[in-house]
Amino acid sequence: MTDSKIIVGLEIGTSKVCVAVGEVSGNQAVNVIGLGQAKSRGIRKGEIIDVSLAEEDVRDAIVEAEQVADVEIRSVFLSVTGSHLRGFNNTGVHPVVSADRDITNDDIQDVIKNARAINLPSDHSVVHAIRQHFRVDGQDGVQNPEGMLGARIEVEVHVISGKYNRLQNPIRLVNSLHLEVDNIAAGALASSLAVLSNEQKELGALVIDLGAGVTEYAVYQAAVIKHTGVLAVGGDHVSNDLAYGLKVPLARAEQIKIDHGSAIIDPESQDKTVDLSHDSLIPGRQVNLGHLQKIMSMRLQEIFELIAQDIGQAGLIEYLRAGVVICGGGARIPNITKLGRDVFRIPVSIGRSSTVSGMKNALDEPEFATSIGLIKFGAFQSKVTPSRLGFGRAIRRQVAALFGR
Repeated sequence: MTDSKIIVGLEIGTSKVCVAVGEVSGNQAVNVIGLGQAKSRGIRKGEIIDVSLAEEDVRDAIVEAEQVADVEIRSVFLSVTGSHLRGFNNTGVHPVVSADRDITNDDIQDVIKNARAINLPSDHSVVHAIRQHFRVDGQDGVQNPEGMLGARIEVEVHVISGKYNRLQNPIRLVNSLHLEVDNIAAGALASSLAVLSNEQKELGALVIDLGAGVTEYAVYQAAVIKHTGVLAVGGDHVSNDLAYGLKVPLARAEQIKIDHGSAIIDPESQDKTVDLSHDSLIPGRQVNLGHLQKIMSMRLQEIFELIAQDIGQAGLIEYLRAGVVICGGGARIPNITKLGRDVFRIPVSIGRSSTVSGMKNALDEPEFATSIGLIKFGAFQSKVTPSRLGFGRAIRRQVAALFGR
């Protein structure tokens, strides 16, 4: 095993830090050989609020992953998230000026450069500029226009940007542990690499990563990213709702959610109760199970409806022929797929990391989708020189090659 074949994915989540170690073969096949995780502190809504606590948790997860994989971790591919991320589509246009109208590679690079010339706020930086497809003289869906004849070439790209300083915070944290950040990737894109097959991407699919502090989502159609989004709401908000609605401490609400929660209301639960008489915090209390499920269902339904509204406005619902795939810790909530089917009216399934091999316990756990997807992300970029900054022109070029054709 050599360092060049080892790729590490790191997700610093709101409730958990997840590290996945993968061995990548010459044909870019990924085999997961190690996992590490630690309960996350100092993170709120996917972003760092206490550096010292977050450093401890990341260090613990890294050490565990090193012990399991029997490797020394020197660098990681890091996921980034937060409500400051925004995704949008942009078009670049370039006239073909050669006398014979033969489109060359220089024309292709020029039109891509024009598409990346985006007027962003001064405090924002481009994380991804993902090439979708070309258009030549109005002919849509062109994958590679080199050698074609045309007077005008256009390219569609999906851009994800975020606030520079807030993107730098997790990078600086990792660097403080004497680790390099090879690259960064938006969480939903990393997760989609782990849970979606090429066929699902081609058919069209929506990936929802339902985390504790944020919910991220990405839409594929015709094998390329068409839309992304981040909601600053997740499983922690469900716990907060339960604490308020059931009048119990937040820590107890979280445990009740895990032990008795459901994404839908079971009619038979209306007359059932959860006995808390032996709880030292709230002795003698009983909680109505139907009330508990109603509180959870309302919040989760709101999250799904916000996503459905967003992708509906983008005109993409009808293209999701492979349905919806849910990952992240929220995918463990009982009946979450049934609620998803009720909202989206299309098939919904739990995401498994079926695009890689290795430790079965990792591949079957939906909360490891992002860190495992980061290994695949890194496998495509194994020849990229590591960068302490974590994002820039070289990275955007590599990401465009990875997510677009």
